[in-house]
Amino acid sequence: MHRLIRISPFDAKKLRHTSFALVEALPELPELEEKKLTIPDEDLRIELCRSSGPGGQNVNKRETAVRLIHLPTGLVAASQAERSQGQNREQALKLLKAKLFKLMTERQEKELSNLRTKVTPDWGHQIRSYVLHPYQMAKDHRTGVKTSNVNDVLEGNLDKFVKK
Repeated sequence: MHRLIRISPFDAKKLRHTSFALVEALPELPELEEKKLTIPDEDLRIELCRSSGPGGQNVNKRETAVRLIHLPTGLVAASQAERSQGQNREQALKLLKAKLFKLMTERQEKELSNLRTKVTPDWGHQIRSYVLHPYQMAKDHRTGVKTSNVNDVLEGNLDKFVKK
């Protein structure tokens, strides 16, 4: 969090304005792609059962319904809408991949939210202040380092503020 105090060039009355800026540095996580998601066979338990409900000659005679259980996560996906076991397995695998993709996306979002700062841009939370009016001073509130050469600091010369 940074605080800037200056006379705004956009204010016709030339009044003093205070602005806050929050800067976050977060890692760039790889994109998740559902198409590239592959599930090893040893991570799956496949259960076959008979389809239920009204129907023709296949129902209650052949085991066409498929339930897939992802062992590491415990996620379950099942399909009994299709007539063949192979088609039901494909449908259940698509559903399981979608559930795994959602779980991975939620975990990625949680990881990023743990890295994000919980500070709101407000008084008392700034780590550095830049005063351009009525006097010139840049002050780091963590280290207590002050300088009157604010333009030098705003141009990127931050060596004096970095702890060594």
